Amino acid sequence: MDGTLTRPLLDFDRIRADIGITGPILEAISKMSEIDQRRAHEILDRHEIEAAHASTLNDGCLELLHVVREMKIRTALITRNSRANVDIVLNIHRLTFDTIFTRDNAPPKPDPTALLNACIFFNEPIENCWMIGDGFHDIDAAHACGMKSVWIQHDETEVLKNPPWRAVRSLEELTNLLSSLRPM
Repeated sequence: MDGTLTRPLLDFDRIRADIGITGPILEAISKMSEIDQRRAHEILDRHEIEAAHASTLNDGCLELLHVVREMKIRTALITRNSRANVDIVLNIHRLTFDTIFTRDNAPPKPDPTALLNACIFFNEPIENCWMIGDGFHDIDAAHACGMKSVWIQHDETEVLKNPPWRAVRSLEELTNLLSSLRPM
């Protein structure tokens, strides 16, 4: 969600400081004692819920989702966020997806389990599916299971460990890519 569908609002450095960790947040939390994990998740949840309530959609999001529905493309929202956070964003912006995988029901990306579960849910082979995201976790998860990935760059110049199948600068450019694949 953060960066792909919505403008990123989470201050990851602040979250890490508040929890008292370094490195990737979910991975650091998973190594804590159960008591410390509960405290860390409370802090993370507070930041995520705050960001969810203040969320705004990225330019072109509604248009993209309209084209996707018009093309009868099934959608899975796969995020490292909590389900509670996802529900707030979806309710505020009246968005729907065919299925949703959060850190509450699948290991977080870059683990490819949620992507594979989406393929199973849709009864679609991996080669028919795309992972669309704006971060290295998204691209790495797709790479791990052999799925095509589309990286939304948002004018970033980040060098990714695994090259994406396609790169676009914005949701508008992604909409154009999808529209170009539409049969005439």
